Amino acid sequence: MLVHENAVVKVNEEIPLDRAALLGCGVATGLGAVFHTAGVRPGDDVAVIGCGGVGLSAVQGARIAGANTILAVDRVEEKLNLARSMGATHVVDTSAEDAVTMAHDLTGGRGVKHAFEAIGLPATVEMAFAMLQRGGTATIIGLIPTGQKVSLPGDMFFHERRLQGSAMGSNQFKVDTPLYVDMYLDGRLNLDDLISDRIDLGEVNEGFEAMETGRVARNLIVFDRSGM
Repeated sequence: MLVHENAVVKVNEEIPLDRAALLGCGVATGLGAVFHTAGVRPGDDVAVIGCGGVGLSAVQGARIAGANTILAVDRVEEKLNLARSMGATHVVDTSAEDAVTMAHDLTGGRGVKHAFEAIGLPATVEMAFAMLQRGGTATIIGLIPTGQKVSLPGDMFFHERRLQGSAMGSNQFKVDTPLYVDMYLDGRLNLDDLISDRIDLGEVNEGFEAMETGRVARNLIVFDRSGM
């Protein structure tokens, strides 16, 4: 592959390339949203809405940053179980429970300091904002379809609640990527369990179908299985 030098960074050669491949988008976006865009600090209460590859990376980022309560929100039991294994202290299945109520109950009625939306739907953006405590920030990682609008109660802004976007986790590519590799190698960052399945290039259509079910974190296309 021929790429510009600005798109290349040297990393520790000990990381398997299939795990390193995950760092190019989803992991960098989820971690960066926590570390850079939102600046989560030790002791903060955090909620993450959507536990795909990006959301699970945000859960891990919150754990690494030292968050106190980490509430993972999804509709798929397998993803919620993954979120627990990656650092979520609590999970909520929105098909059975109200996530906003849970966020406030877990924090003594205050709400969370940071809510991360990793789906890209107006309804879940509104959910993230409703979870916030006074002075809290909702960071939108998901891509909201063009033309769709978000509706928020105006009085909630009075107590300095904030809504902000995050592009690729405000990442600093040359600095962040080697750091995330080191986090994987020393056990702080779980990339292995983000891979739901490894598929051949000829199975890409099946991979997209599996992704649309919402039951996979990341399917990895492997061009040559002989070295695995």
